[in-house]
Amino acid sequence: MIGGRRAAVALSSLALVGSSWAGAPAGQADEGRHRGPGGVVCTGPSTSVYAPPLTVESRATRVHTEARYTCTVAPGRTVPATGSLDGVSPSASCNGLTSPRITEIVRYADGERSLIVYDSGTTLRTVGVLDVHLSGRVTEGRGKGQSAQRDVLLALPRELPTECLSSGLQGNSGQAQLEIRP
Repeated sequence: MIGGRRAAVALSSLALVGSSWAGAPAGQADEGRHRGPGGVVCTGPSTSVYAPPLTVESRATRVHTEARYTCTVAPGRTVPATGSLDGVSPSASCNGLTSPRITEIVRYADGERSLIVYDSGTTLRTVGVLDVHLSGRVTEGRGKGQSAQRDVLLALPRELPTECLSSGLQGNSGQAQLEIRP
């Protein structure tokens, strides 16, 4: 009973986070929260590809992700952006990525860019949803020197057990939120 209750609480929390990302327009998604000068909040769809494909056994895996963001770069000012992530998880499986070393380049429509190096990450798997959280720092461009947090909620495919036991999970997509803050 306790395990079921924990799963229900975790799933409810993920649903609440997901609905708050999807429910607020990008320009208002951060209202009520103090970001300080130079803070950025980006949200949008994210698609990842894994090589080799993820299976039930953990192994080193290359990860490539493309994201299309809408970013709030100043109060009331949003710009479209794209994110391209590349890196390696030394121990990845269908249950998640561990100790990822991933770099993201965010290109904003106003001509700016941010280079982000993620040096830690966690994965939380709950009934049908995988929450991947990356933490790092902006090393170049907009937000240089500030911390960066990236969360992506991935809906697990219906065929997950079959794919993980046979050919492997080649990729996945979900909703991402990137925050750059002082």
